[in-house]
Amino acid sequence: MRASGPRRALRRCSLARGARLCNVRRVAAPGPDGGDTARDTARSAGRGGLAIAGAKVFFILTGLVQQVALKHVLGLQAYGALGRVQSIASVIYNPVVSTSVQGVSRAVAQAPDAHRAAAARRALGVHAAAIVPIAAAFLLAAPLLGQALHAPHLVLPLRICTGVLLLYGLYTPLVGVLNGTRRFAAQAGLDVLCATLRTVGLLGGAWYFARWGAGVEGALGGFVAAVAVVLLAALRVAGLGERGPGGTTARQHLLFIAPLAGGQLALNLLFQCDLTLLGRFAADAAAYAGLPVAAADTLAGAYRNAQLFCFLPYQLLLAVTFVLFPLLATAQRDGDREAVARYVRAGVRLAVVLAGLMVSVTAGLSGPLLRLVFGRDSAALGADAMLVLALGLGVLAIFGILTTVLTSLQREGQSAALTVAALGMVVGLCFLLARGQPFGPAMLVRTAISTGAGMLAATLLAAACVKRTVGAVVAPHTLLRVGVALGAAIALGRLLPAPGKLMTLPYCAGVAALYLAALAAMRELGRADLDALRTVLPRRH
Repeated sequence: MRASGPRRALRRCSLARGARLCNVRRVAAPGPDGGDTARDTARSAGRGGLAIAGAKVFFILTGLVQQVALKHVLGLQAYGALGRVQSIASVIYNPVVSTSVQGVSRAVAQAPDAHRAAAARRALGVHAAAIVPIAAAFLLAAPLLGQALHAPHLVLPLRICTGVLLLYGLYTPLVGVLNGTRRFAAQAGLDVLCATLRTVGLLGGAWYFARWGAGVEGALGGFVAAVAVVLLAALRVAGLGERGPGGTTARQHLLFIAPLAGGQLALNLLFQCDLTLLGRFAADAAAYAGLPVAAADTLAGAYRNAQLFCFLPYQLLLAVTFVLFPLLATAQRDGDREAVARYVRAGVRLAVVLAGLMVSVTAGLSGPLLRLVFGRDSAALGADAMLVLALGLGVLAIFGILTTVLTSLQREGQSAALTVAALGMVVGLCFLLARGQPFGPAMLVRTAISTGAGMLAATLLAAACVKRTVGAVVAPHTLLRVGVALGAAIALGRLLPAPGKLMTLPYCAGVAALYLAALAAMRELGRADLDALRTVLPRRH
């Protein structure tokens, strides 16, 4: 979706906490079309953001359905093996996704309108050339990874994941073109298509090949086929641009994406290090107890079930970063420090409130949610760990917003350094608290504690860096109010009688309602937030 008058609209569009999320104000003399065009442009940009958020919700929901079904098709142990493979592979292909989208988006967004097609073509070429050696290196490294993790049964599945990596490396730069041109609706459509086909591919492959004991390999093969189809669709929607002058040179583009890629690599190591280390430590503990090393897959499967709920804040708040990143990049280019500070304050506040809403449910009702979705075996092993992990990964969601702010303001190196520091703290604490423990659920709890403590320390450092760079982060009273509401909602969830499956969802609604009511009572949420939502919703005629 292309917005007319982008600079004028960006100066009007504000995510500020005040009277509205997208506050259309007269900050400059209106053009010949008056205020209506600017107001329509702001509303269009807001609708695009809602489209991405809606696609992200769909992505999350299909992901949950996918994981529930995979667990039942494969069983907890094989599901755990699949989770360990995807965890390792995602350390590589998730940075490829993030770097491609953000790098190409920036290159296209900063180019003049007349040169955007050429800028897109040049950026796409850089990413296509880079992904081939990366995929080849991953293919060759698969046996070494299996040996390092004491998991030789994971080598073939890791090799199959090379196909996912290669195809994602070709597909996601096309998403960056759509993001950079603010075609948010088209971007959201591709997200929905990808989520749907990925779910069909994983489940179909797992179901078909499970009869021969190759469910993990079949699921990953279906994943490869799904991404291949999405790549073809993205080529049709985004195109390959045009030859011609304009845009950043290949060298300039590489200089931008290199630290971004390093930061994303560290970030995804941060995402997956706890599960990967748990698998290795559990394999050692299983061998010490006289069990096969594959028994570690069962503990890893239960921990991954908990992760899927606990990662919800980060996954949903990606929609905020997709909209916030180009806004900050443009405001930085224009030298509008007031707009930068305004976007940061509003974006971080929104992230804190939304993260608190989701954490109140996942932490307060960890056991009932695991029983409802994944069964009693996962709940028995992972409920206690999920309570701690929900808090830790809720903080991770805020950390992700803060590092995105730094990246969009051309502080890529600082963002990467913060992520490396967070990774070091989590890994160090995992070795200190989880390594050498007896085989059992306590390993999951200790791993979750390590993750949460490391993330809290890293997020405080990131907030200090953003404050020093921008002069704004989030109001202290917002943090206090969210903390009080979060504590009350979690306490309610833990004190309620254990629900049956039919009552789990009403319990979730009740905990979430208490959280929102507490924020409203403390005047953190109010009519101004409703007015803000109305500015981006379609009008009925």
